[in-house]
Amino acid sequence: MRDAEIQIGDVTLRVRLRDTPTADAIWRALPIDATINTWDDEVYFDASVSVALEPDAKTVMEPGEVAYWAAGSAIAIGFGPTPVSEGDEIRLISAANVWADAVDDVTVCKAVAQGERVRVIAAS
Repeated sequence: MRDAEIQIGDVTLRVRLRDTPTADAIWRALPIDATINTWDDEVYFDASVSVALEPDAKTVMEPGEVAYWAAGSAIAIGFGPTPVSEGDEIRLISAANVWADAVDDVTVCKAVAQGERVRVIAAS
């Protein structure tokens, strides 16, 4: 079992990696340092990896799913509606690979602001 921590300012989100090629690529790239972008109830940032869409890539996420958005080479964490959502769904702009599941409540990301620094590390 592989866990990682996504640290954004005072917010720390622990995630458990799935057994996927995307999770493997992100794990090998750790630590990842980037700048946060926000899009309504989504935060995303450069992942420093390039991975193709996997066969089970999807656009609508379940709460707690952490995605890799191949079109933007970014990690995306949705925690509520975005501008393209229908109702309360968590919809990304296009299909993404789910590579991890949050151990913690992803709504902690509501406290994150555009331009903050983010660091993804292997959890101990």
